[in-house]
Amino acid sequence: MNDVLEHPERWECATCGHEWARETAPDAPDAARIVKDAHGNALADGDCVTLIKDLKLKGSSQVIKGGTKSKPIKLVDGDHEISCKMDGIAIGLKACFVKKA
Repeated sequence: MNDVLEHPERWECATCGHEWARETAPDAPDAARIVKDAHGNALADGDCVTLIKDLKLKGSSQVIKGGTKSKPIKLVDGDHEISCKMDGIAIGLKACFVKKA
């Protein structure tokens, strides 16, 4: 017995009434998120990255210069996809400001 009802724009669970967009298959696993650097290279946990431009640290007057290399990175959820250390400071970065080292 199939508990998923098909509608033109959505799927619906016949048991609980939960609805979701038709683009997503009912039992499809979540696709792995791919984070790419400024040049389109895929990043992974443990990669090292280099800044492509100077970045001012929020809440500080300190600037991290372009060309600064990071310690190994960790990919995280949120709008700042990368968590790493640069110049001894733990920071969160957007992937569009780095290139794979």
